[in-house]
This record gives sequence, C-alpha cells and structure tokens, in this order.
Amino acid sequence: MVTQIILYLCSMINRDLYKNIKDDWDNKKAIVISGPRQVGKTTLIKELVKNTKTLFLNADDPQVRTQLTDANFSFLSNLIADYDVLVVDEAQRIQNIGVTIKMLLDAHLGKQIILSGSSSLELGNKINEPLTGRKWEHLLFPISWKELCNYNTFATTYSRLEEFLIYGMYPEVVTATTKKQRILSQLSGSYLYQDVLELVNIKKPDLLIKLLNALALQLGSEVSYNELSKILGVDRMTVVNYIDLLEKAFVIFKLQPFSSNQRNEITSKPKIYFYDNGIRNAIIGQFSPLSNRQDVGALFENFFISERMKKLQYEAFYGKTHYWRNNQQAEIDYLEILENEITAFEIKYSPNRKVKFTKSFTEKYQPKATIVINKDNFWEYL
Repeated sequence: MVTQIILYLCSMINRDLYKNIKDDWDNKKAIVISGPRQVGKTTLIKELVKNTKTLFLNADDPQVRTQLTDANFSFLSNLIADYDVLVVDEAQRIQNIGVTIKMLLDAHLGKQIILSGSSSLELGNKINEPLTGRKWEHLLFPISWKELCNYNTFATTYSRLEEFLIYGMYPEVVTATTKKQRILSQLSGSYLYQDVLELVNIKKPDLLIKLLNALALQLGSEVSYNELSKILGVDRMTVVNYIDLLEKAFVIFKLQPFSSNQRNEITSKPKIYFYDNGIRNAIIGQFSPLSNRQDVGALFENFFISERMKKLQYEAFYGKTHYWRNNQQAEIDYLEILENEITAFEIKYSPNRKVKFTKSFTEKYQPKATIVINKDNFWEYL
C-alpha cells in the first residue's frame, strides 16, 4: 500500500523529460531511457504510454531474457503485432538486445520501442553499435528542484531546502514523511550500484564501498588518484577504473579542471560530486541538521551543481562544465562554457559571505558573466 501511494505521488510530479521524450516519439527510432535506480523511470514510462496498447517486458524476468535473446524476426513480429508500443525495462540484461531492436526498426513495423536501464555500463555497450542512428537517448535523474516547485509551490519547496541538502531528491525520499534515513540506507547499499557488481567482474567489492566513503568525505574538493590509491592500498589504475564504473552507474560525476595550458593552472585533478546529496550522506552515515555540521558549504555546492546538471541535461546544453584553480589556490567553483563564452559561478551557502572573483581568472578569460550563488538566489538558476 505504501509503495502504491509513493508511485501515485511520483506520477503526479510532472517530469521535465516527459516532453523531451514525446518530441522524439516518431516510431522510427528507439527511445533509450537510462539513469540511476529508483528515480522513476518506470513511472515515467507508464505516463508516456498511457492510453496506448503497450507490451511491457521486464528483463529482470528470466523468461523475458530467454524470449528476447537472439530471437528471430518471425517470433518478434508476432509478439508485438497487437501493440503500438514495446517497452523493454532493464534492457541491459538481454544479450544482443541492440541487434534484436535493430531488426524490428529496420522492418518499419510502425511500433514505438522504448528501452530503459539503470546503468549505462552494459546498456550503452549492447545498443550503441547496432542502433547507431536508430535511437534517441535520454537520462532521467532524481526529482529536480524545478519539477518539485511546479508540483508544489515555490514557498513550500523552498521551506524544505535544508531537508533536500541532507536527504536529497530521490522520489521515494521526497514523498516520504518518515523513515527517510532507512530508505536512503537501502538505496545507498549495493542496490544502488548493483549493475557494477553484476555486470563487471569486480574482484574487491569492499574496495568499492571504501572508495565511495573516501569520495564522500572529499566532496567538492580536488581528488588525487594517487592519494586515494595510497589510502585504499591499491594501484592508481584500480582507483581510476572504479571511479569510472561509479560514474557509469550514475552514482557520481566529475568536474574536470579548466585550463588553457597556463603553467600555473591545475590541469589534472578532478572534483567529484554525487548525483544526490542524500546518497552521499547515507554513505558516511551523517544526517545531522545543518546547524551541527561542518560540511554545509560542500553540501550546498553539491546540491546546486547536481541540480544545475539536471537542468542542463534536460535543456540539451551542448557546452562544457568545469572548475578552475591555479597553483596559488585561486579558484572558481563552477564554469559553463558554450561557444567560447564562459559563465563563472561562485557558490556559497550564506548570502553574507563576501565573494570576489579572482582577477587572475577574470582578466585572462573575460567571462561573459560572473554569478554568486547562495541560499537566497540559487533557485533563479535552476
């Protein structure tokens, strides 16, 4: 009953990705929806296919995997003959799914095909080559600030800012009135990166947990792969590979340093952020209120940058995102670069913090805009 209520509430929150996918609805290409587990992909798909005759196949079911693995065209065409839409959930679990879908698309049967998966690990590997030029790709993230404001009111949503900084924006967490910590503890366990464990031969799963904990404690700071390798007692390439896997499982994302090859600029150390504050806090087991925390600035920075990433993704931003720092420790928190124009952001939770953009950056790069983000104005940019 509780799960049904949560699904109902989530279905009432209009997702920005809905319109983007509907714009690609043409029966000529497959629609591929990926993203973290439990962010509402299935709920979104059910909204998309409402009032259509849809065959919904979940590849978590062994029988479905058997049916669709290397299936012949006669079987497939008969399977979907009476439907307008074919949905294959957790499509990465089916061998040669890309070849199977290519066969259907090339037959021009007039069926809309939707593939979804909770990881880009194998979903991408299994469909990219067979479906080159035959797919539209979309990423779905946890609930965004904009989506929640549209569902509630701005006043209601803004009043929950501290809650979002601590517990994040996963649909089940946002809609829950109690047990948020328990929900996040379950989400941040192996379930969150189950695809990493299942689809990649990880020899040291405990190392993955230790790495996540180390990254969570360095939130918003430059990350040294060499230092992490020493802390974890493994070689540098193992750290690099595990971080890459966590990115593909949509747990973390990187900001690379921006540089024009100036000798005094940082060029190699990325910053690593979590797609969701709640997941980060669950990993380190820290749900204290902001008044009792030392990491408020890092939490707010992670919140703003992850929300900004959602916005840019949904609005098809084709530029690049970075941070900037030089060897004298002058820094710009976040940059967006589009057509050689730079927008620079400094992110401080308190509106009382005095912020000056370093001349060593502004005089050299002449940014189009310099923007100070704080808790009183962040929403203007989301």
